[in-house]
Amino acid sequence: MGLAAAAVPAQAGPRLDKVMESKTLRVGTPGDYRPFAIKTEAGYSGHDIDLIEAMAKELGVKVEYVATSWPNLMKDLQSDKFDIAVGGITRNVTRLRQIDMLPGYAPFGKVALVQAAAKDRFTTRESLNQPGVRVIKNPGGTNEAYVLQNLTAAQVSTHDKNAEIPGLIAEGKGDVMITETYEALHYARTDPRLHAAFIDAPLTPVNTLGFMIPVDDADYARVIRFSWELVDSRGGVKAAAQKWLK
Repeated sequence: MGLAAAAVPAQAGPRLDKVMESKTLRVGTPGDYRPFAIKTEAGYSGHDIDLIEAMAKELGVKVEYVATSWPNLMKDLQSDKFDIAVGGITRNVTRLRQIDMLPGYAPFGKVALVQAAAKDRFTTRESLNQPGVRVIKNPGGTNEAYVLQNLTAAQVSTHDKNAEIPGLIAEGKGDVMITETYEALHYARTDPRLHAAFIDAPLTPVNTLGFMIPVDDADYARVIRFSWELVDSRGGVKAAAQKWLK
């Protein structure tokens, strides 16, 4: 009986089988969140793009990028539009109740991106939540959730394209964008009209980002997590941080 059982080949779960047989890993990303994942005419680039490409190499598969949005990110993953989601996604209980996430990276807090000329105006949490403050938010993510919960007195508007909001703030079409440490630092470094406020004392407790994966195949989750661990153990996570986050 033992010999007979040993002769039966092991079978992977359906998602893992599909990825390995097609030699394709479908990666969903909004592609609008620098420096983690941004889509341009030249393709996708960023911290998370470097890491997912390295993971795919360990798996022996190619990456196929699938466009999604922050409001549809969870629904699209659960609808099997892609196998993994990347692009600066906050790890939190709400998401982990529905899907799984790979180990956290890039510790951050919520901060504010404001005009450099107005930086002295925004030095406290209370200064953000005033009737005369124009806040521009992107729909569907944790930044929007922070705005709706904490900036109830401000003038809040929504702009669908996250990557365009810093430019709107710089041009004076809005006063505040709530974002996260690394995105704010990126735009403040690349545009002298902008200032990253609350960097040293974030508006929220420190959290981490992570890649989202579905919970429909334990074998797939085990293998994709192992590919992350391989990339990390070989210095890939550290190299991506040095390249994109410093």
